[in-house]
Amino acid sequence: MKKIPTLFLRDFDARPAYVIPEVDPRCRWVIDGEGTATRKYDGTCVRLDRTGRWWARREVKPGKPTPPDYETIGSDPVTGKTVGWEPVARTAFAKFHAEALANSGADEPGTYELLGPKINGNPDGFAVHVLMPHGWSTPSVRQDYATAPRDYTGLRRWLHARPYEGIVWHHDDGRMAKLKARDFPT
Repeated sequence: MKKIPTLFLRDFDARPAYVIPEVDPRCRWVIDGEGTATRKYDGTCVRLDRTGRWWARREVKPGKPTPPDYETIGSDPVTGKTVGWEPVARTAFAKFHAEALANSGADEPGTYELLGPKINGNPDGFAVHVLMPHGWSTPSVRQDYATAPRDYTGLRRWLHARPYEGIVWHHDDGRMAKLKARDFPT
C-alpha cells in the first residue's frame, strides 16, 4: 500500500504543518464528487498477501537501514522516508497481531488496520486487538460518512464534530485520498 495522499496541501513552513485550503492536484477527483468516503481508523496498517504471509507497513527515515526482508514500495519525496512492508513476525506488535488474527479471523488477502489496547493509544477503546478490513464500517458510520462535505471549511467542521480520526476516499479505479481531523488547526 502506497502512502495515501492528503486531500489538501500542507504548509510545511509552519509548525505544525497543517493543511491549507488548496487541493492536492492528485486528489481533485474528491472535490469533483467522485469516490466513496470511509472511516479512517487510528491503528497500524497490515497486509495479508496471496501466499498467506502477513506484512506490516513501515516507513524508514532517510539514512536508516531497512529491516531484513523489507519490501520497498517507494519513497516520499517530501519527507525522504522509504515506504514499504516488513514481516509482521519481526515487528514489536507481532503478539498483538496474533491476538487480533484469532479475534477477527481475517483470511482474505488485502489490507487491514490493526487496532486495540496496545496500538496507538487505542483511541477507539477496543477491549481486544482486532483486524479491521480497510474501507469497512458499520451501516450507521457509512451513512454518516455519506454526508461528509467536500470543501475545506465544511470538512474541518465535520471532522472536528466527530470522534473519528479522519476520512479515506476510495475511487472506483483504485485511487485513494485521506484527511485527518488533526490536519486542521483547532
